[in-house]
Amino acid sequence: MSTQRGSAAPGGARIVFRHILPNCMAPLLVSVTFVFAYAILAEAALSFLGIGPPPPHPSWGNIIAEGRDYSVEAWWIMLFPGLAISLAALGMNLLGDGLRDVLDPRLKIEQ
Repeated sequence: MSTQRGSAAPGGARIVFRHILPNCMAPLLVSVTFVFAYAILAEAALSFLGIGPPPPHPSWGNIIAEGRDYSVEAWWIMLFPGLAISLAALGMNLLGDGLRDVLDPRLKIEQ
């Protein structure tokens, strides 16, 4: 039996870049954006509890924690950072979903 590589036998790199990578990119990209959104929420929660960066450094969790004392008189101090956290996490999830729709080869229509 011959061990020559003919033109009919594809190389390993060609298989990886043509078949495996396109099918892995969409799920990987979606999971990365979900993890990034989770990291935003985790950082804000830890900052709210006082475990995050020290108070001179701005953080949405620090802003909400400092606004707790003024929640009756100035409710917007807590509202707008909370909305910013929600919109950032939602935006990352929607970005990941949109990129999955664009990059997923199984969703493309063959013409």
